Amino acid sequence: MAGGAFVASAGGAKGNKEYPGQLTAYVVFTCLIAACGGLIFGYDLGISGGVTAMTPFLQKFFPKVYRKQIGVESANQYCKFNSLLLTLFTSSLYIAALVASLVASAVSKKFGRRVSMLFGGLVFLIGAAINAAAQNVAMLIVGRILLGIGVGFANQSVPLYLSEMAPYKYRGALNSLFQLMITVGIFLANVVNYLTDKMSNGQGWRVSLGLAVVPALIMTIGAIFLSDTPNSIIDRNKPEEAKKQLQRIRGPVNIDEEFNDLVSAIHESKKYKGQWSNLMQRKYRPHLCMAVLIPFFQQFTGINVVMFYAPVLFKTIGFHSAASLASAMITGGVNLIATFLAIYLVDKKGRRFLFLEGGCQMFIFQALIGTLIGIKFGTEGTAAIPTGYGILLVVCICLFVAGFAWSWAPLGWLVPSEIFPLEIRSAGQSINVVVNMFCTFLIAQIFLTMLCHMKFGLFFFFGVMVAIMTVFVYLFVPETKGIPIEEMSQVWKDHWYWKRFIPQDVELEQKRKTLNP
Repeated sequence: MAGGAFVASAGGAKGNKEYPGQLTAYVVFTCLIAACGGLIFGYDLGISGGVTAMTPFLQKFFPKVYRKQIGVESANQYCKFNSLLLTLFTSSLYIAALVASLVASAVSKKFGRRVSMLFGGLVFLIGAAINAAAQNVAMLIVGRILLGIGVGFANQSVPLYLSEMAPYKYRGALNSLFQLMITVGIFLANVVNYLTDKMSNGQGWRVSLGLAVVPALIMTIGAIFLSDTPNSIIDRNKPEEAKKQLQRIRGPVNIDEEFNDLVSAIHESKKYKGQWSNLMQRKYRPHLCMAVLIPFFQQFTGINVVMFYAPVLFKTIGFHSAASLASAMITGGVNLIATFLAIYLVDKKGRRFLFLEGGCQMFIFQALIGTLIGIKFGTEGTAAIPTGYGILLVVCICLFVAGFAWSWAPLGWLVPSEIFPLEIRSAGQSINVVVNMFCTFLIAQIFLTMLCHMKFGLFFFFGVMVAIMTVFVYLFVPETKGIPIEEMSQVWKDHWYWKRFIPQDVELEQKRKTLNP
């Protein structure tokens, strides 16, 4: 009996408000345009790993790595790409995004989500142009830093925009469009890399890097024509404009109750000066923990090892260049298809179900990947890989990617964006992005060194992390499905652990005791 009560408590409570509202064509259109901010992040994730596996790129910028690759300096497969300068090229974007997201918090709150997206798209556009024209490593890194600023602004503002625009019944699906666009960007980048690698003039890497201007233009031009969210408009003291916008996005229904609740919530939030100091208050401890631990665990699934180092990883385990890029394209396609499944299930099965199922699936196949690589390469990493064995390994990697794509991939952005009250929403989302980008930077910076020293044991390391995060979800992450974003405080008040941090409403408690003596 105790176990059943515990599970119900961990799952959260139903919201006590049901606002009318339709999934209008206008909402779908605006959310699709805003979600294109995920394209720039996804394209970069996919393009960087493929470019660093291209021979002309390595010869021009990283000749030492190229010599290792052809066996002049090192025969150990695990260590062929171990280069501090190469990882700096990859990871500099993420440290720039980390810093930019902190600035984006203030911009997003003062000027709205739309302005933040517009600025991010413009800066990303400039960075893509510099990378395509790069003549030395310094130009590459400057371009990557500008790309990172664009990603930081987009990742801070887009999930908030989607959560605030969506009717609460469809918030999970519409917010997951951001992750869908990330996967579309990754897949398209893998296709581009596969095709440009075949260019005979040795300039395919320039085309790959330069085509990043396309998603940047989509985001920038789209942001010009988007309207801001009602929440953000009210927060900037324009209630009449906000009411018109809310009516427009909810359709021909009575929006008075939802509008009045939005106004009340925002007026209440203005009593709290300084969103960063507010975030440190005891009553926001659950929110802060989620903003830190969810993005931390998302990156320590090991997914970035597969996604932005996929071609490098496949070349490391014995595939030749064309085959490694083709295998990366396959995993990108699996990632895209599985994300569609997440969009379908997230508002039906709920967040916890997907978190737990995806965690179990990732653990199983992470362990299998490590075992298969260990059996074939051992610690020496000098064996050739048979075709059938390679196909089996790719299948396991694809099933690992699928488990991530319908769980931690969309939910890592969705859950933090929907749990914060308005007074700390921008700051909370910035914490989410900062932790996400720092962990992405850390993984990018140390992965190749870890692979060189830990060999196949690296995959068991990530498998253990997946097991820990799955237990964390079971114990501490409440269900947020179907709860209006301004009514989210109830899930913490009803949670078996987090309720100790949340001030309980005395009148509400008395009513509950009356109804349940």
